[in-house]
Amino acid sequence: MRALKIAAAGMTAQQMRVEVISNNLANMSTTGYNPRRAEFADLHYQQLARPGTINASDGTVLPTGVQLGLGVRASAVSVMLSQGSLGQTGGDLDVAIEGLGYLEVTLPNGTAAFTRDGALKRTGDGLIVTADGYPVAPDITIPADARSVSINAEGEVYAYFTDRIEPELLGQFTLAGFTNPKGLEAIGSNLFLETPASGPSVVTTPGQDGLGVLRQGYLEDSSVDPVREVTDLIEAQRGYELNSKVITAGDQMLGAMVQIR
Repeated sequence: MRALKIAAAGMTAQQMRVEVISNNLANMSTTGYNPRRAEFADLHYQQLARPGTINASDGTVLPTGVQLGLGVRASAVSVMLSQGSLGQTGGDLDVAIEGLGYLEVTLPNGTAAFTRDGALKRTGDGLIVTADGYPVAPDITIPADARSVSINAEGEVYAYFTDRIEPELLGQFTLAGFTNPKGLEAIGSNLFLETPASGPSVVTTPGQDGLGVLRQGYLEDSSVDPVREVTDLIEAQRGYELNSKVITAGDQMLGAMVQIR
C-alpha cells in the first residue's frame, strides 16, 4: 500500500521542519543569526496513464492521465537573509554591520571564514579577535597603552593615548560580499565558509560596492521572529499528526483485507 510509505515520507519531512524551527528558536538570542527555512519538493510520480496518450482509434487523447505521487522530500534548508535590529552595548570592540557584508576571520588552519558577529575581543598581545580567538582580517593590534579605541563607519580603527592629542590609525576593517550569500556553508560559532554556490568573496572597504557600514558600540540581534516560528511549529505539528492518521487509516484497511474470508 503506497499510502503507508507516502505518509511516512510526510512525517519525516515534518519532523525535519520541526528540527529547523527548533534550531531557529534556540538561536533567537544569537548575535547576527538569520533563521533557516526547510523547503520541500514532491517525489517521483508513477505514471499509470500518461497525459496525452492516445485513448481511441480516432486519435482521442487523455487530457490528464493518471499520475500517482509517491511522497515528499527535503529539497533545501535555506537561510532567510534579513537585517537584524541593532542593539546598543557601548563596547569599544562591539561592531554591528548595518547592511550587507561579512567580517573575515582566519581559522587556525589558515582558512578564511566569515561572520556577522561583531562581538570582538583582544588578546593579551592586543590583537583583535572573535569571541573564539580567531583573528579578524586584516590583523589589527591595539597598543597596551591605548586608553580607548574608536571605529568609524568605514572600518578605520583609531587608538587614543593619554600623552597625545591626535589619535593613531591602527588599521581598517574590510567587509566581504558574495554573489549568493545563501550558498555559504555554516560551520557553527556564527562562522561561514565560502563554497562554489556562494561564489568567491569580494573584499572591499565598508560602504563600498553595495556593502554595509560598521557601527561601533552596537551588535546585530538575531532576526528570528518568535511569533512566526511558533506558528510554523503548530502547522508542522498538525501536518505530522495528519500524516500519522493516514498511516492509521492504511493499517485499518490492511487489517480489513486480512480479515476477509
